[in-house]
Amino acid sequence: MIGRDTIEALIPHKGAMCLWDEVVEWTDTRIRLSATNHRDPTHPLRSGDRLRALHLCEYGAQAMAVHGGLRAQASGGVARPGVLVALRAVQLHVARIDDLPGLLECEAEVLVEAEGSQQYAFRISHAYTLLAEGRAAVMLQS
Repeated sequence: MIGRDTIEALIPHKGAMCLWDEVVEWTDTRIRLSATNHRDPTHPLRSGDRLRALHLCEYGAQAMAVHGGLRAQASGGVARPGVLVALRAVQLHVARIDDLPGLLECEAEVLVEAEGSQQYAFRISHAYTLLAEGRAAVMLQS
């Protein structure tokens, strides 16, 4: 198990903006993570009294960043910073997530990668119910 402190060391998001609590497992091409912060009334992405499902795209993008950080660390390096440039085929199956009682779980998988870019597919669920899925593309900085 890889905890929150390690995750925060791998990505630029810190404190409450670090959305994942734990890496459940990972390989060179896939990662599974979990989080419980969606219930936090002070969640930084909340607006009003809700955390909308749209923000699961940020959870998916951060899963990519954690995976990239772990891969770079495993090869003795540091991940290059990236900029999210596209979301594709995103499907949201709920309107909000702050009212869900259990863990959020994410599976992300590398689809395509080149020297300066990566594309991942992500699926986020709660209690075996799919909440959101899609693809995200990142341009890596030099």
